[in-house]
Amino acid sequence: MEIGGGTLGLIGLITWVIAAVGGFIMLGIWVRRGGVRGTGGTTTRLAPGLVFGHFTLAVAGLVVWIIYLVADADLLAWIAFVILLIVAALGATMFARWARQPRGDRAAETTAERHFPVSVVLAHGVFAVATVVLVILVAVGIGGI
Repeated sequence: MEIGGGTLGLIGLITWVIAAVGGFIMLGIWVRRGGVRGTGGTTTRLAPGLVFGHFTLAVAGLVVWIIYLVADADLLAWIAFVILLIVAALGATMFARWARQPRGDRAAETTAERHFPVSVVLAHGVFAVATVVLVILVAVGIGGI
């Protein structure tokens, strides 16, 4: 049985799962720190719809990608790619809001997302970008190596 996308398809799955783990870590921190309701004196610059939309679409895209790998139906690779583009746009929006926050002694407000470890944010972004590149390469037919 041949896997859709070949080696690059599997590598794309791995990078997607690693990015998802980082995202799940940040989601957990954001929820625990009151991001959903802005509780306990905590505010957020990330609207719950933005956060949960990003999360839900990322999971949906990952499921479509896994089905693509098993079924080897080219249309599914393109659907996963389109979903991933939307996820990336939402993620870029959240990153921009996170990055503009003052840090250290200059921080006047405490937002839930200020507690994200910088290393997790950066690793999540790197693996997410790698995933987008791998998925488009597979979708255009370069993945069968």
